[in-house]
Order: sequence, then C-alpha cells, then structure tokens
Amino acid sequence: MSRATGTAQGSGGEGGTASVSPSYRRYILTLLLVVSTLNFLDRQIINILVEPIKQDLQLADWQLGMLTGLSFALFYSVLGLPIARLADRSNRPVIIGISLLAWSAFTALCGLASSFVQLLLARIGVGCGEAGGGPPSHSLIADFTTPQNRASALAYFSLGSPIGTLLGLGLGAIVADAFGWRMAFFVAAVPGILLAAVLMATVKEPRDLRSLKAGPKAGIREAWIELRSKRTFWWICLAGAATSVATYGQGAFWSSFFLRVHGEEIAALAPTGTGPLVLVGLSLGLVKGLSGVAGVITGGLITDRLARNDLRSYCSVPAIALMLASPAFVLVMLAPDFTTAAGLLILPVFLSSLIFGPSFAAVQTLVSPGTRATAAAILLFILTLTGLGLGPLLIGIFSDLFAASLGSAEGLRWALLLTAPANLVAGIGFWLARRTIVQELELD
Repeated sequence: MSRATGTAQGSGGEGGTASVSPSYRRYILTLLLVVSTLNFLDRQIINILVEPIKQDLQLADWQLGMLTGLSFALFYSVLGLPIARLADRSNRPVIIGISLLAWSAFTALCGLASSFVQLLLARIGVGCGEAGGGPPSHSLIADFTTPQNRASALAYFSLGSPIGTLLGLGLGAIVADAFGWRMAFFVAAVPGILLAAVLMATVKEPRDLRSLKAGPKAGIREAWIELRSKRTFWWICLAGAATSVATYGQGAFWSSFFLRVHGEEIAALAPTGTGPLVLVGLSLGLVKGLSGVAGVITGGLITDRLARNDLRSYCSVPAIALMLASPAFVLVMLAPDFTTAAGLLILPVFLSSLIFGPSFAAVQTLVSPGTRATAAAILLFILTLTGLGLGPLLIGIFSDLFAASLGSAEGLRWALLLTAPANLVAGIGFWLARRTIVQELELD
C-alpha cells in the first residue's frame, strides 16, 4: 500500500481496473446507477404520499415519521453491516441483485397495507432489502476505478439519489392523483423486479473469489480494527450524520409543508383536472431532481480536479457547501409564497448534493480493498440510523407538539426550522476531517 503524500497517485485497486474494457466499465456504472435510482425511488416515494396516507389511515405526524424514517432506517442500518462483510468476500453482483428483488417486492406490499402496522412492516421489508444495495455497489465501483476518477465515478452512482427522488415525487404524485396512493407503490416496484435478473446475468464479479475464500477470514472485528484508527473516517461519519438529520428529516415532510402552508395558492395554481398533490410532486421532483443532479455532478468533478493538487479537497468541498446550505434552507422556510419557496429550494438542494462524490470517495480511499464494503456500510449505518431514523421522527414529534398552539401548518414549519443548524455542524465536521485526511488515505 502506498501512503498519500498530498497529491493523488496509484493506479487502481484489487479489482484490476485495467482488466475490463472501458465500454464494459461504463455499462457497469450505468447499470448500478439504475439500481441506485430504484433504491431511492422505492425509498422516497412514500414522502409524496404521506398526506393521502395520513387521511386514509388516520395517522398522526409521528406515525408518518416512523413510516418515512425509523421503520426503514433501523433494519437497513443493522443488516447493512453483515451484508457488507459478506460482500467483501463474496459475489457482489448477486448480492445486489437479490437485494433489489427483495426491496422491490416489499415496495409492492406497501400498496396492499390497510393499517399502520401493516404499512410499517412492509417498510421494514424495504429497508431490509435495500441494506444490500449501497455498500456492495460502492465496493464494486471502487474496484473498477482508479483513485484519480473515483470521486466522479461515485458521484455518477450517487445521481441515483436525485433522479430517484425526481421520479418518486413526480411520477408518484401523478399516479396517486389518478389511481390512488396504493397504485403508486405497485408501479414503483415493477422495474426493480425486472432489473434484478439482468444485473445478475450480465455483471461479473471482478475478484478471484477462490483466493478470497482461501485467505484469512476477516470479519467485522478485523474491519473495525482497521477503521478505528482512521480519524478522518469518523469525522466524516459525524458530519454525515448531522447533514442526514437535516436532509432526510426535511425530505420526509416537504410535501406536507407545502400543502399545509401554501395550500390555497397551490390549489389555485394546480393544472386543470389535477389535484394539488400533482403540482407539489412535480415541483419538488424537478427542483430536487435537477438541482440534485447538478450538485452531485459538480461535486464529483470539482473534487477530482482539486484533489490532484490537494487531497484535502475531499473534505473542503463538502464543508464549504454545507455551511452555505444552512442559511439557504432558512430562506426557503420563511418564503412568503409557494413559487418563491420552490425557487429558493434549488440552492440548498444543490449545495447539499455536492457532498456525495467527495465523501464517498474519501471513505473508499481511506481503507484497504478488502474493507471497502464494510466501510461504506458503517458510514451508511450511521447516516441512515441518525438521519433517516431520527430526522423524520423528531420532526413529526415536534410538529405534533407545536401544532397544539401554532396549528398544523406553522407547527410543521417550526419543527422543520429546528433542523437548520444541522448542516452548520456537518460543515464543521468535514472541515476538521481536513486535518488528517492526507496522512490516512490509502491510494492503492
């Protein structure tokens, strides 16, 4: 292994980047991007459906927080670790394919739920399936790329987040408005069931599994020993947890916020023959999807370019972006009308999306090839359990508390505003990670 000295070097990892053609590498990255897109589509589609689900099943905001956050996050986080260790020594395309099939099937079951408990169990199933998607994909991409283009490659994969959000919010709203919220879940489930077979049949594991199995049996404990000395990794985890509380918490209630706070204006602006949900879904989908895509691509390209001269850019880019995102979010919450708020939302979404490529690439380059999936799983464990697990639930609880004196609309607004400082904390965490990243990167 070569230790970083301040500029990027090295030629790839254990995956043997030179052993596959550029066209096959592009095919793999594109296929994994589609998997990532379906991951976030199936995860996020419930966010545009919370108001019709709330009315149909007579739920409180804290229950919506459970459905959009904790029910998914707890099992996603816990199962991600053993699945990641399996992925570090087994066939990753098969693991990803089986996981995709599982979470797609449970997404369909969400549409059959007739009570809070049934929907909760179905969402738990979605979380269990998606636990096998992200970490093995991160590890596979790292093996097919060199350190010099890893941030861009992982940023490309991370485009699944804004694209999946766009499709989930936009198409989910259209389908729900025309056919009901249950049909939206059914439609979202179909592509993943079909894609799983394609992925397992066409993507080959690049590692020699026989040599891996014959080697020392490293487990989570051994991976933990390697990771615990990486101070940069833990600063990134802390920063990621803070920004995830804001991102996931706000994302779960954006549609509710707009419908409650700007409901009359939205009803007047809604296209003829459709309900307010369609306008909100399309607006949020386009704003979060397009500005998110722009942010992810920009973050990956800028970081790869800057890191050629200064490896601290893996942390500098996210730090600056998140410090600017916090006040931008406050402007959205205090905007006087829907049109202004939706327009201003472009800025915090763009800034928050800049962090995907650099932070994921930093983590994949901080550890040895045999620990990459586990490192990604630990990062996603912390991000998901704190952000998706606690963010929506806490906002739901405070929204219910504030509603008693402020009303449903203002109660939700002030509950959301409580998350504003989270990105400032995250920015500080990434800035502190700059101090040690050069010494700790592993660039083989």
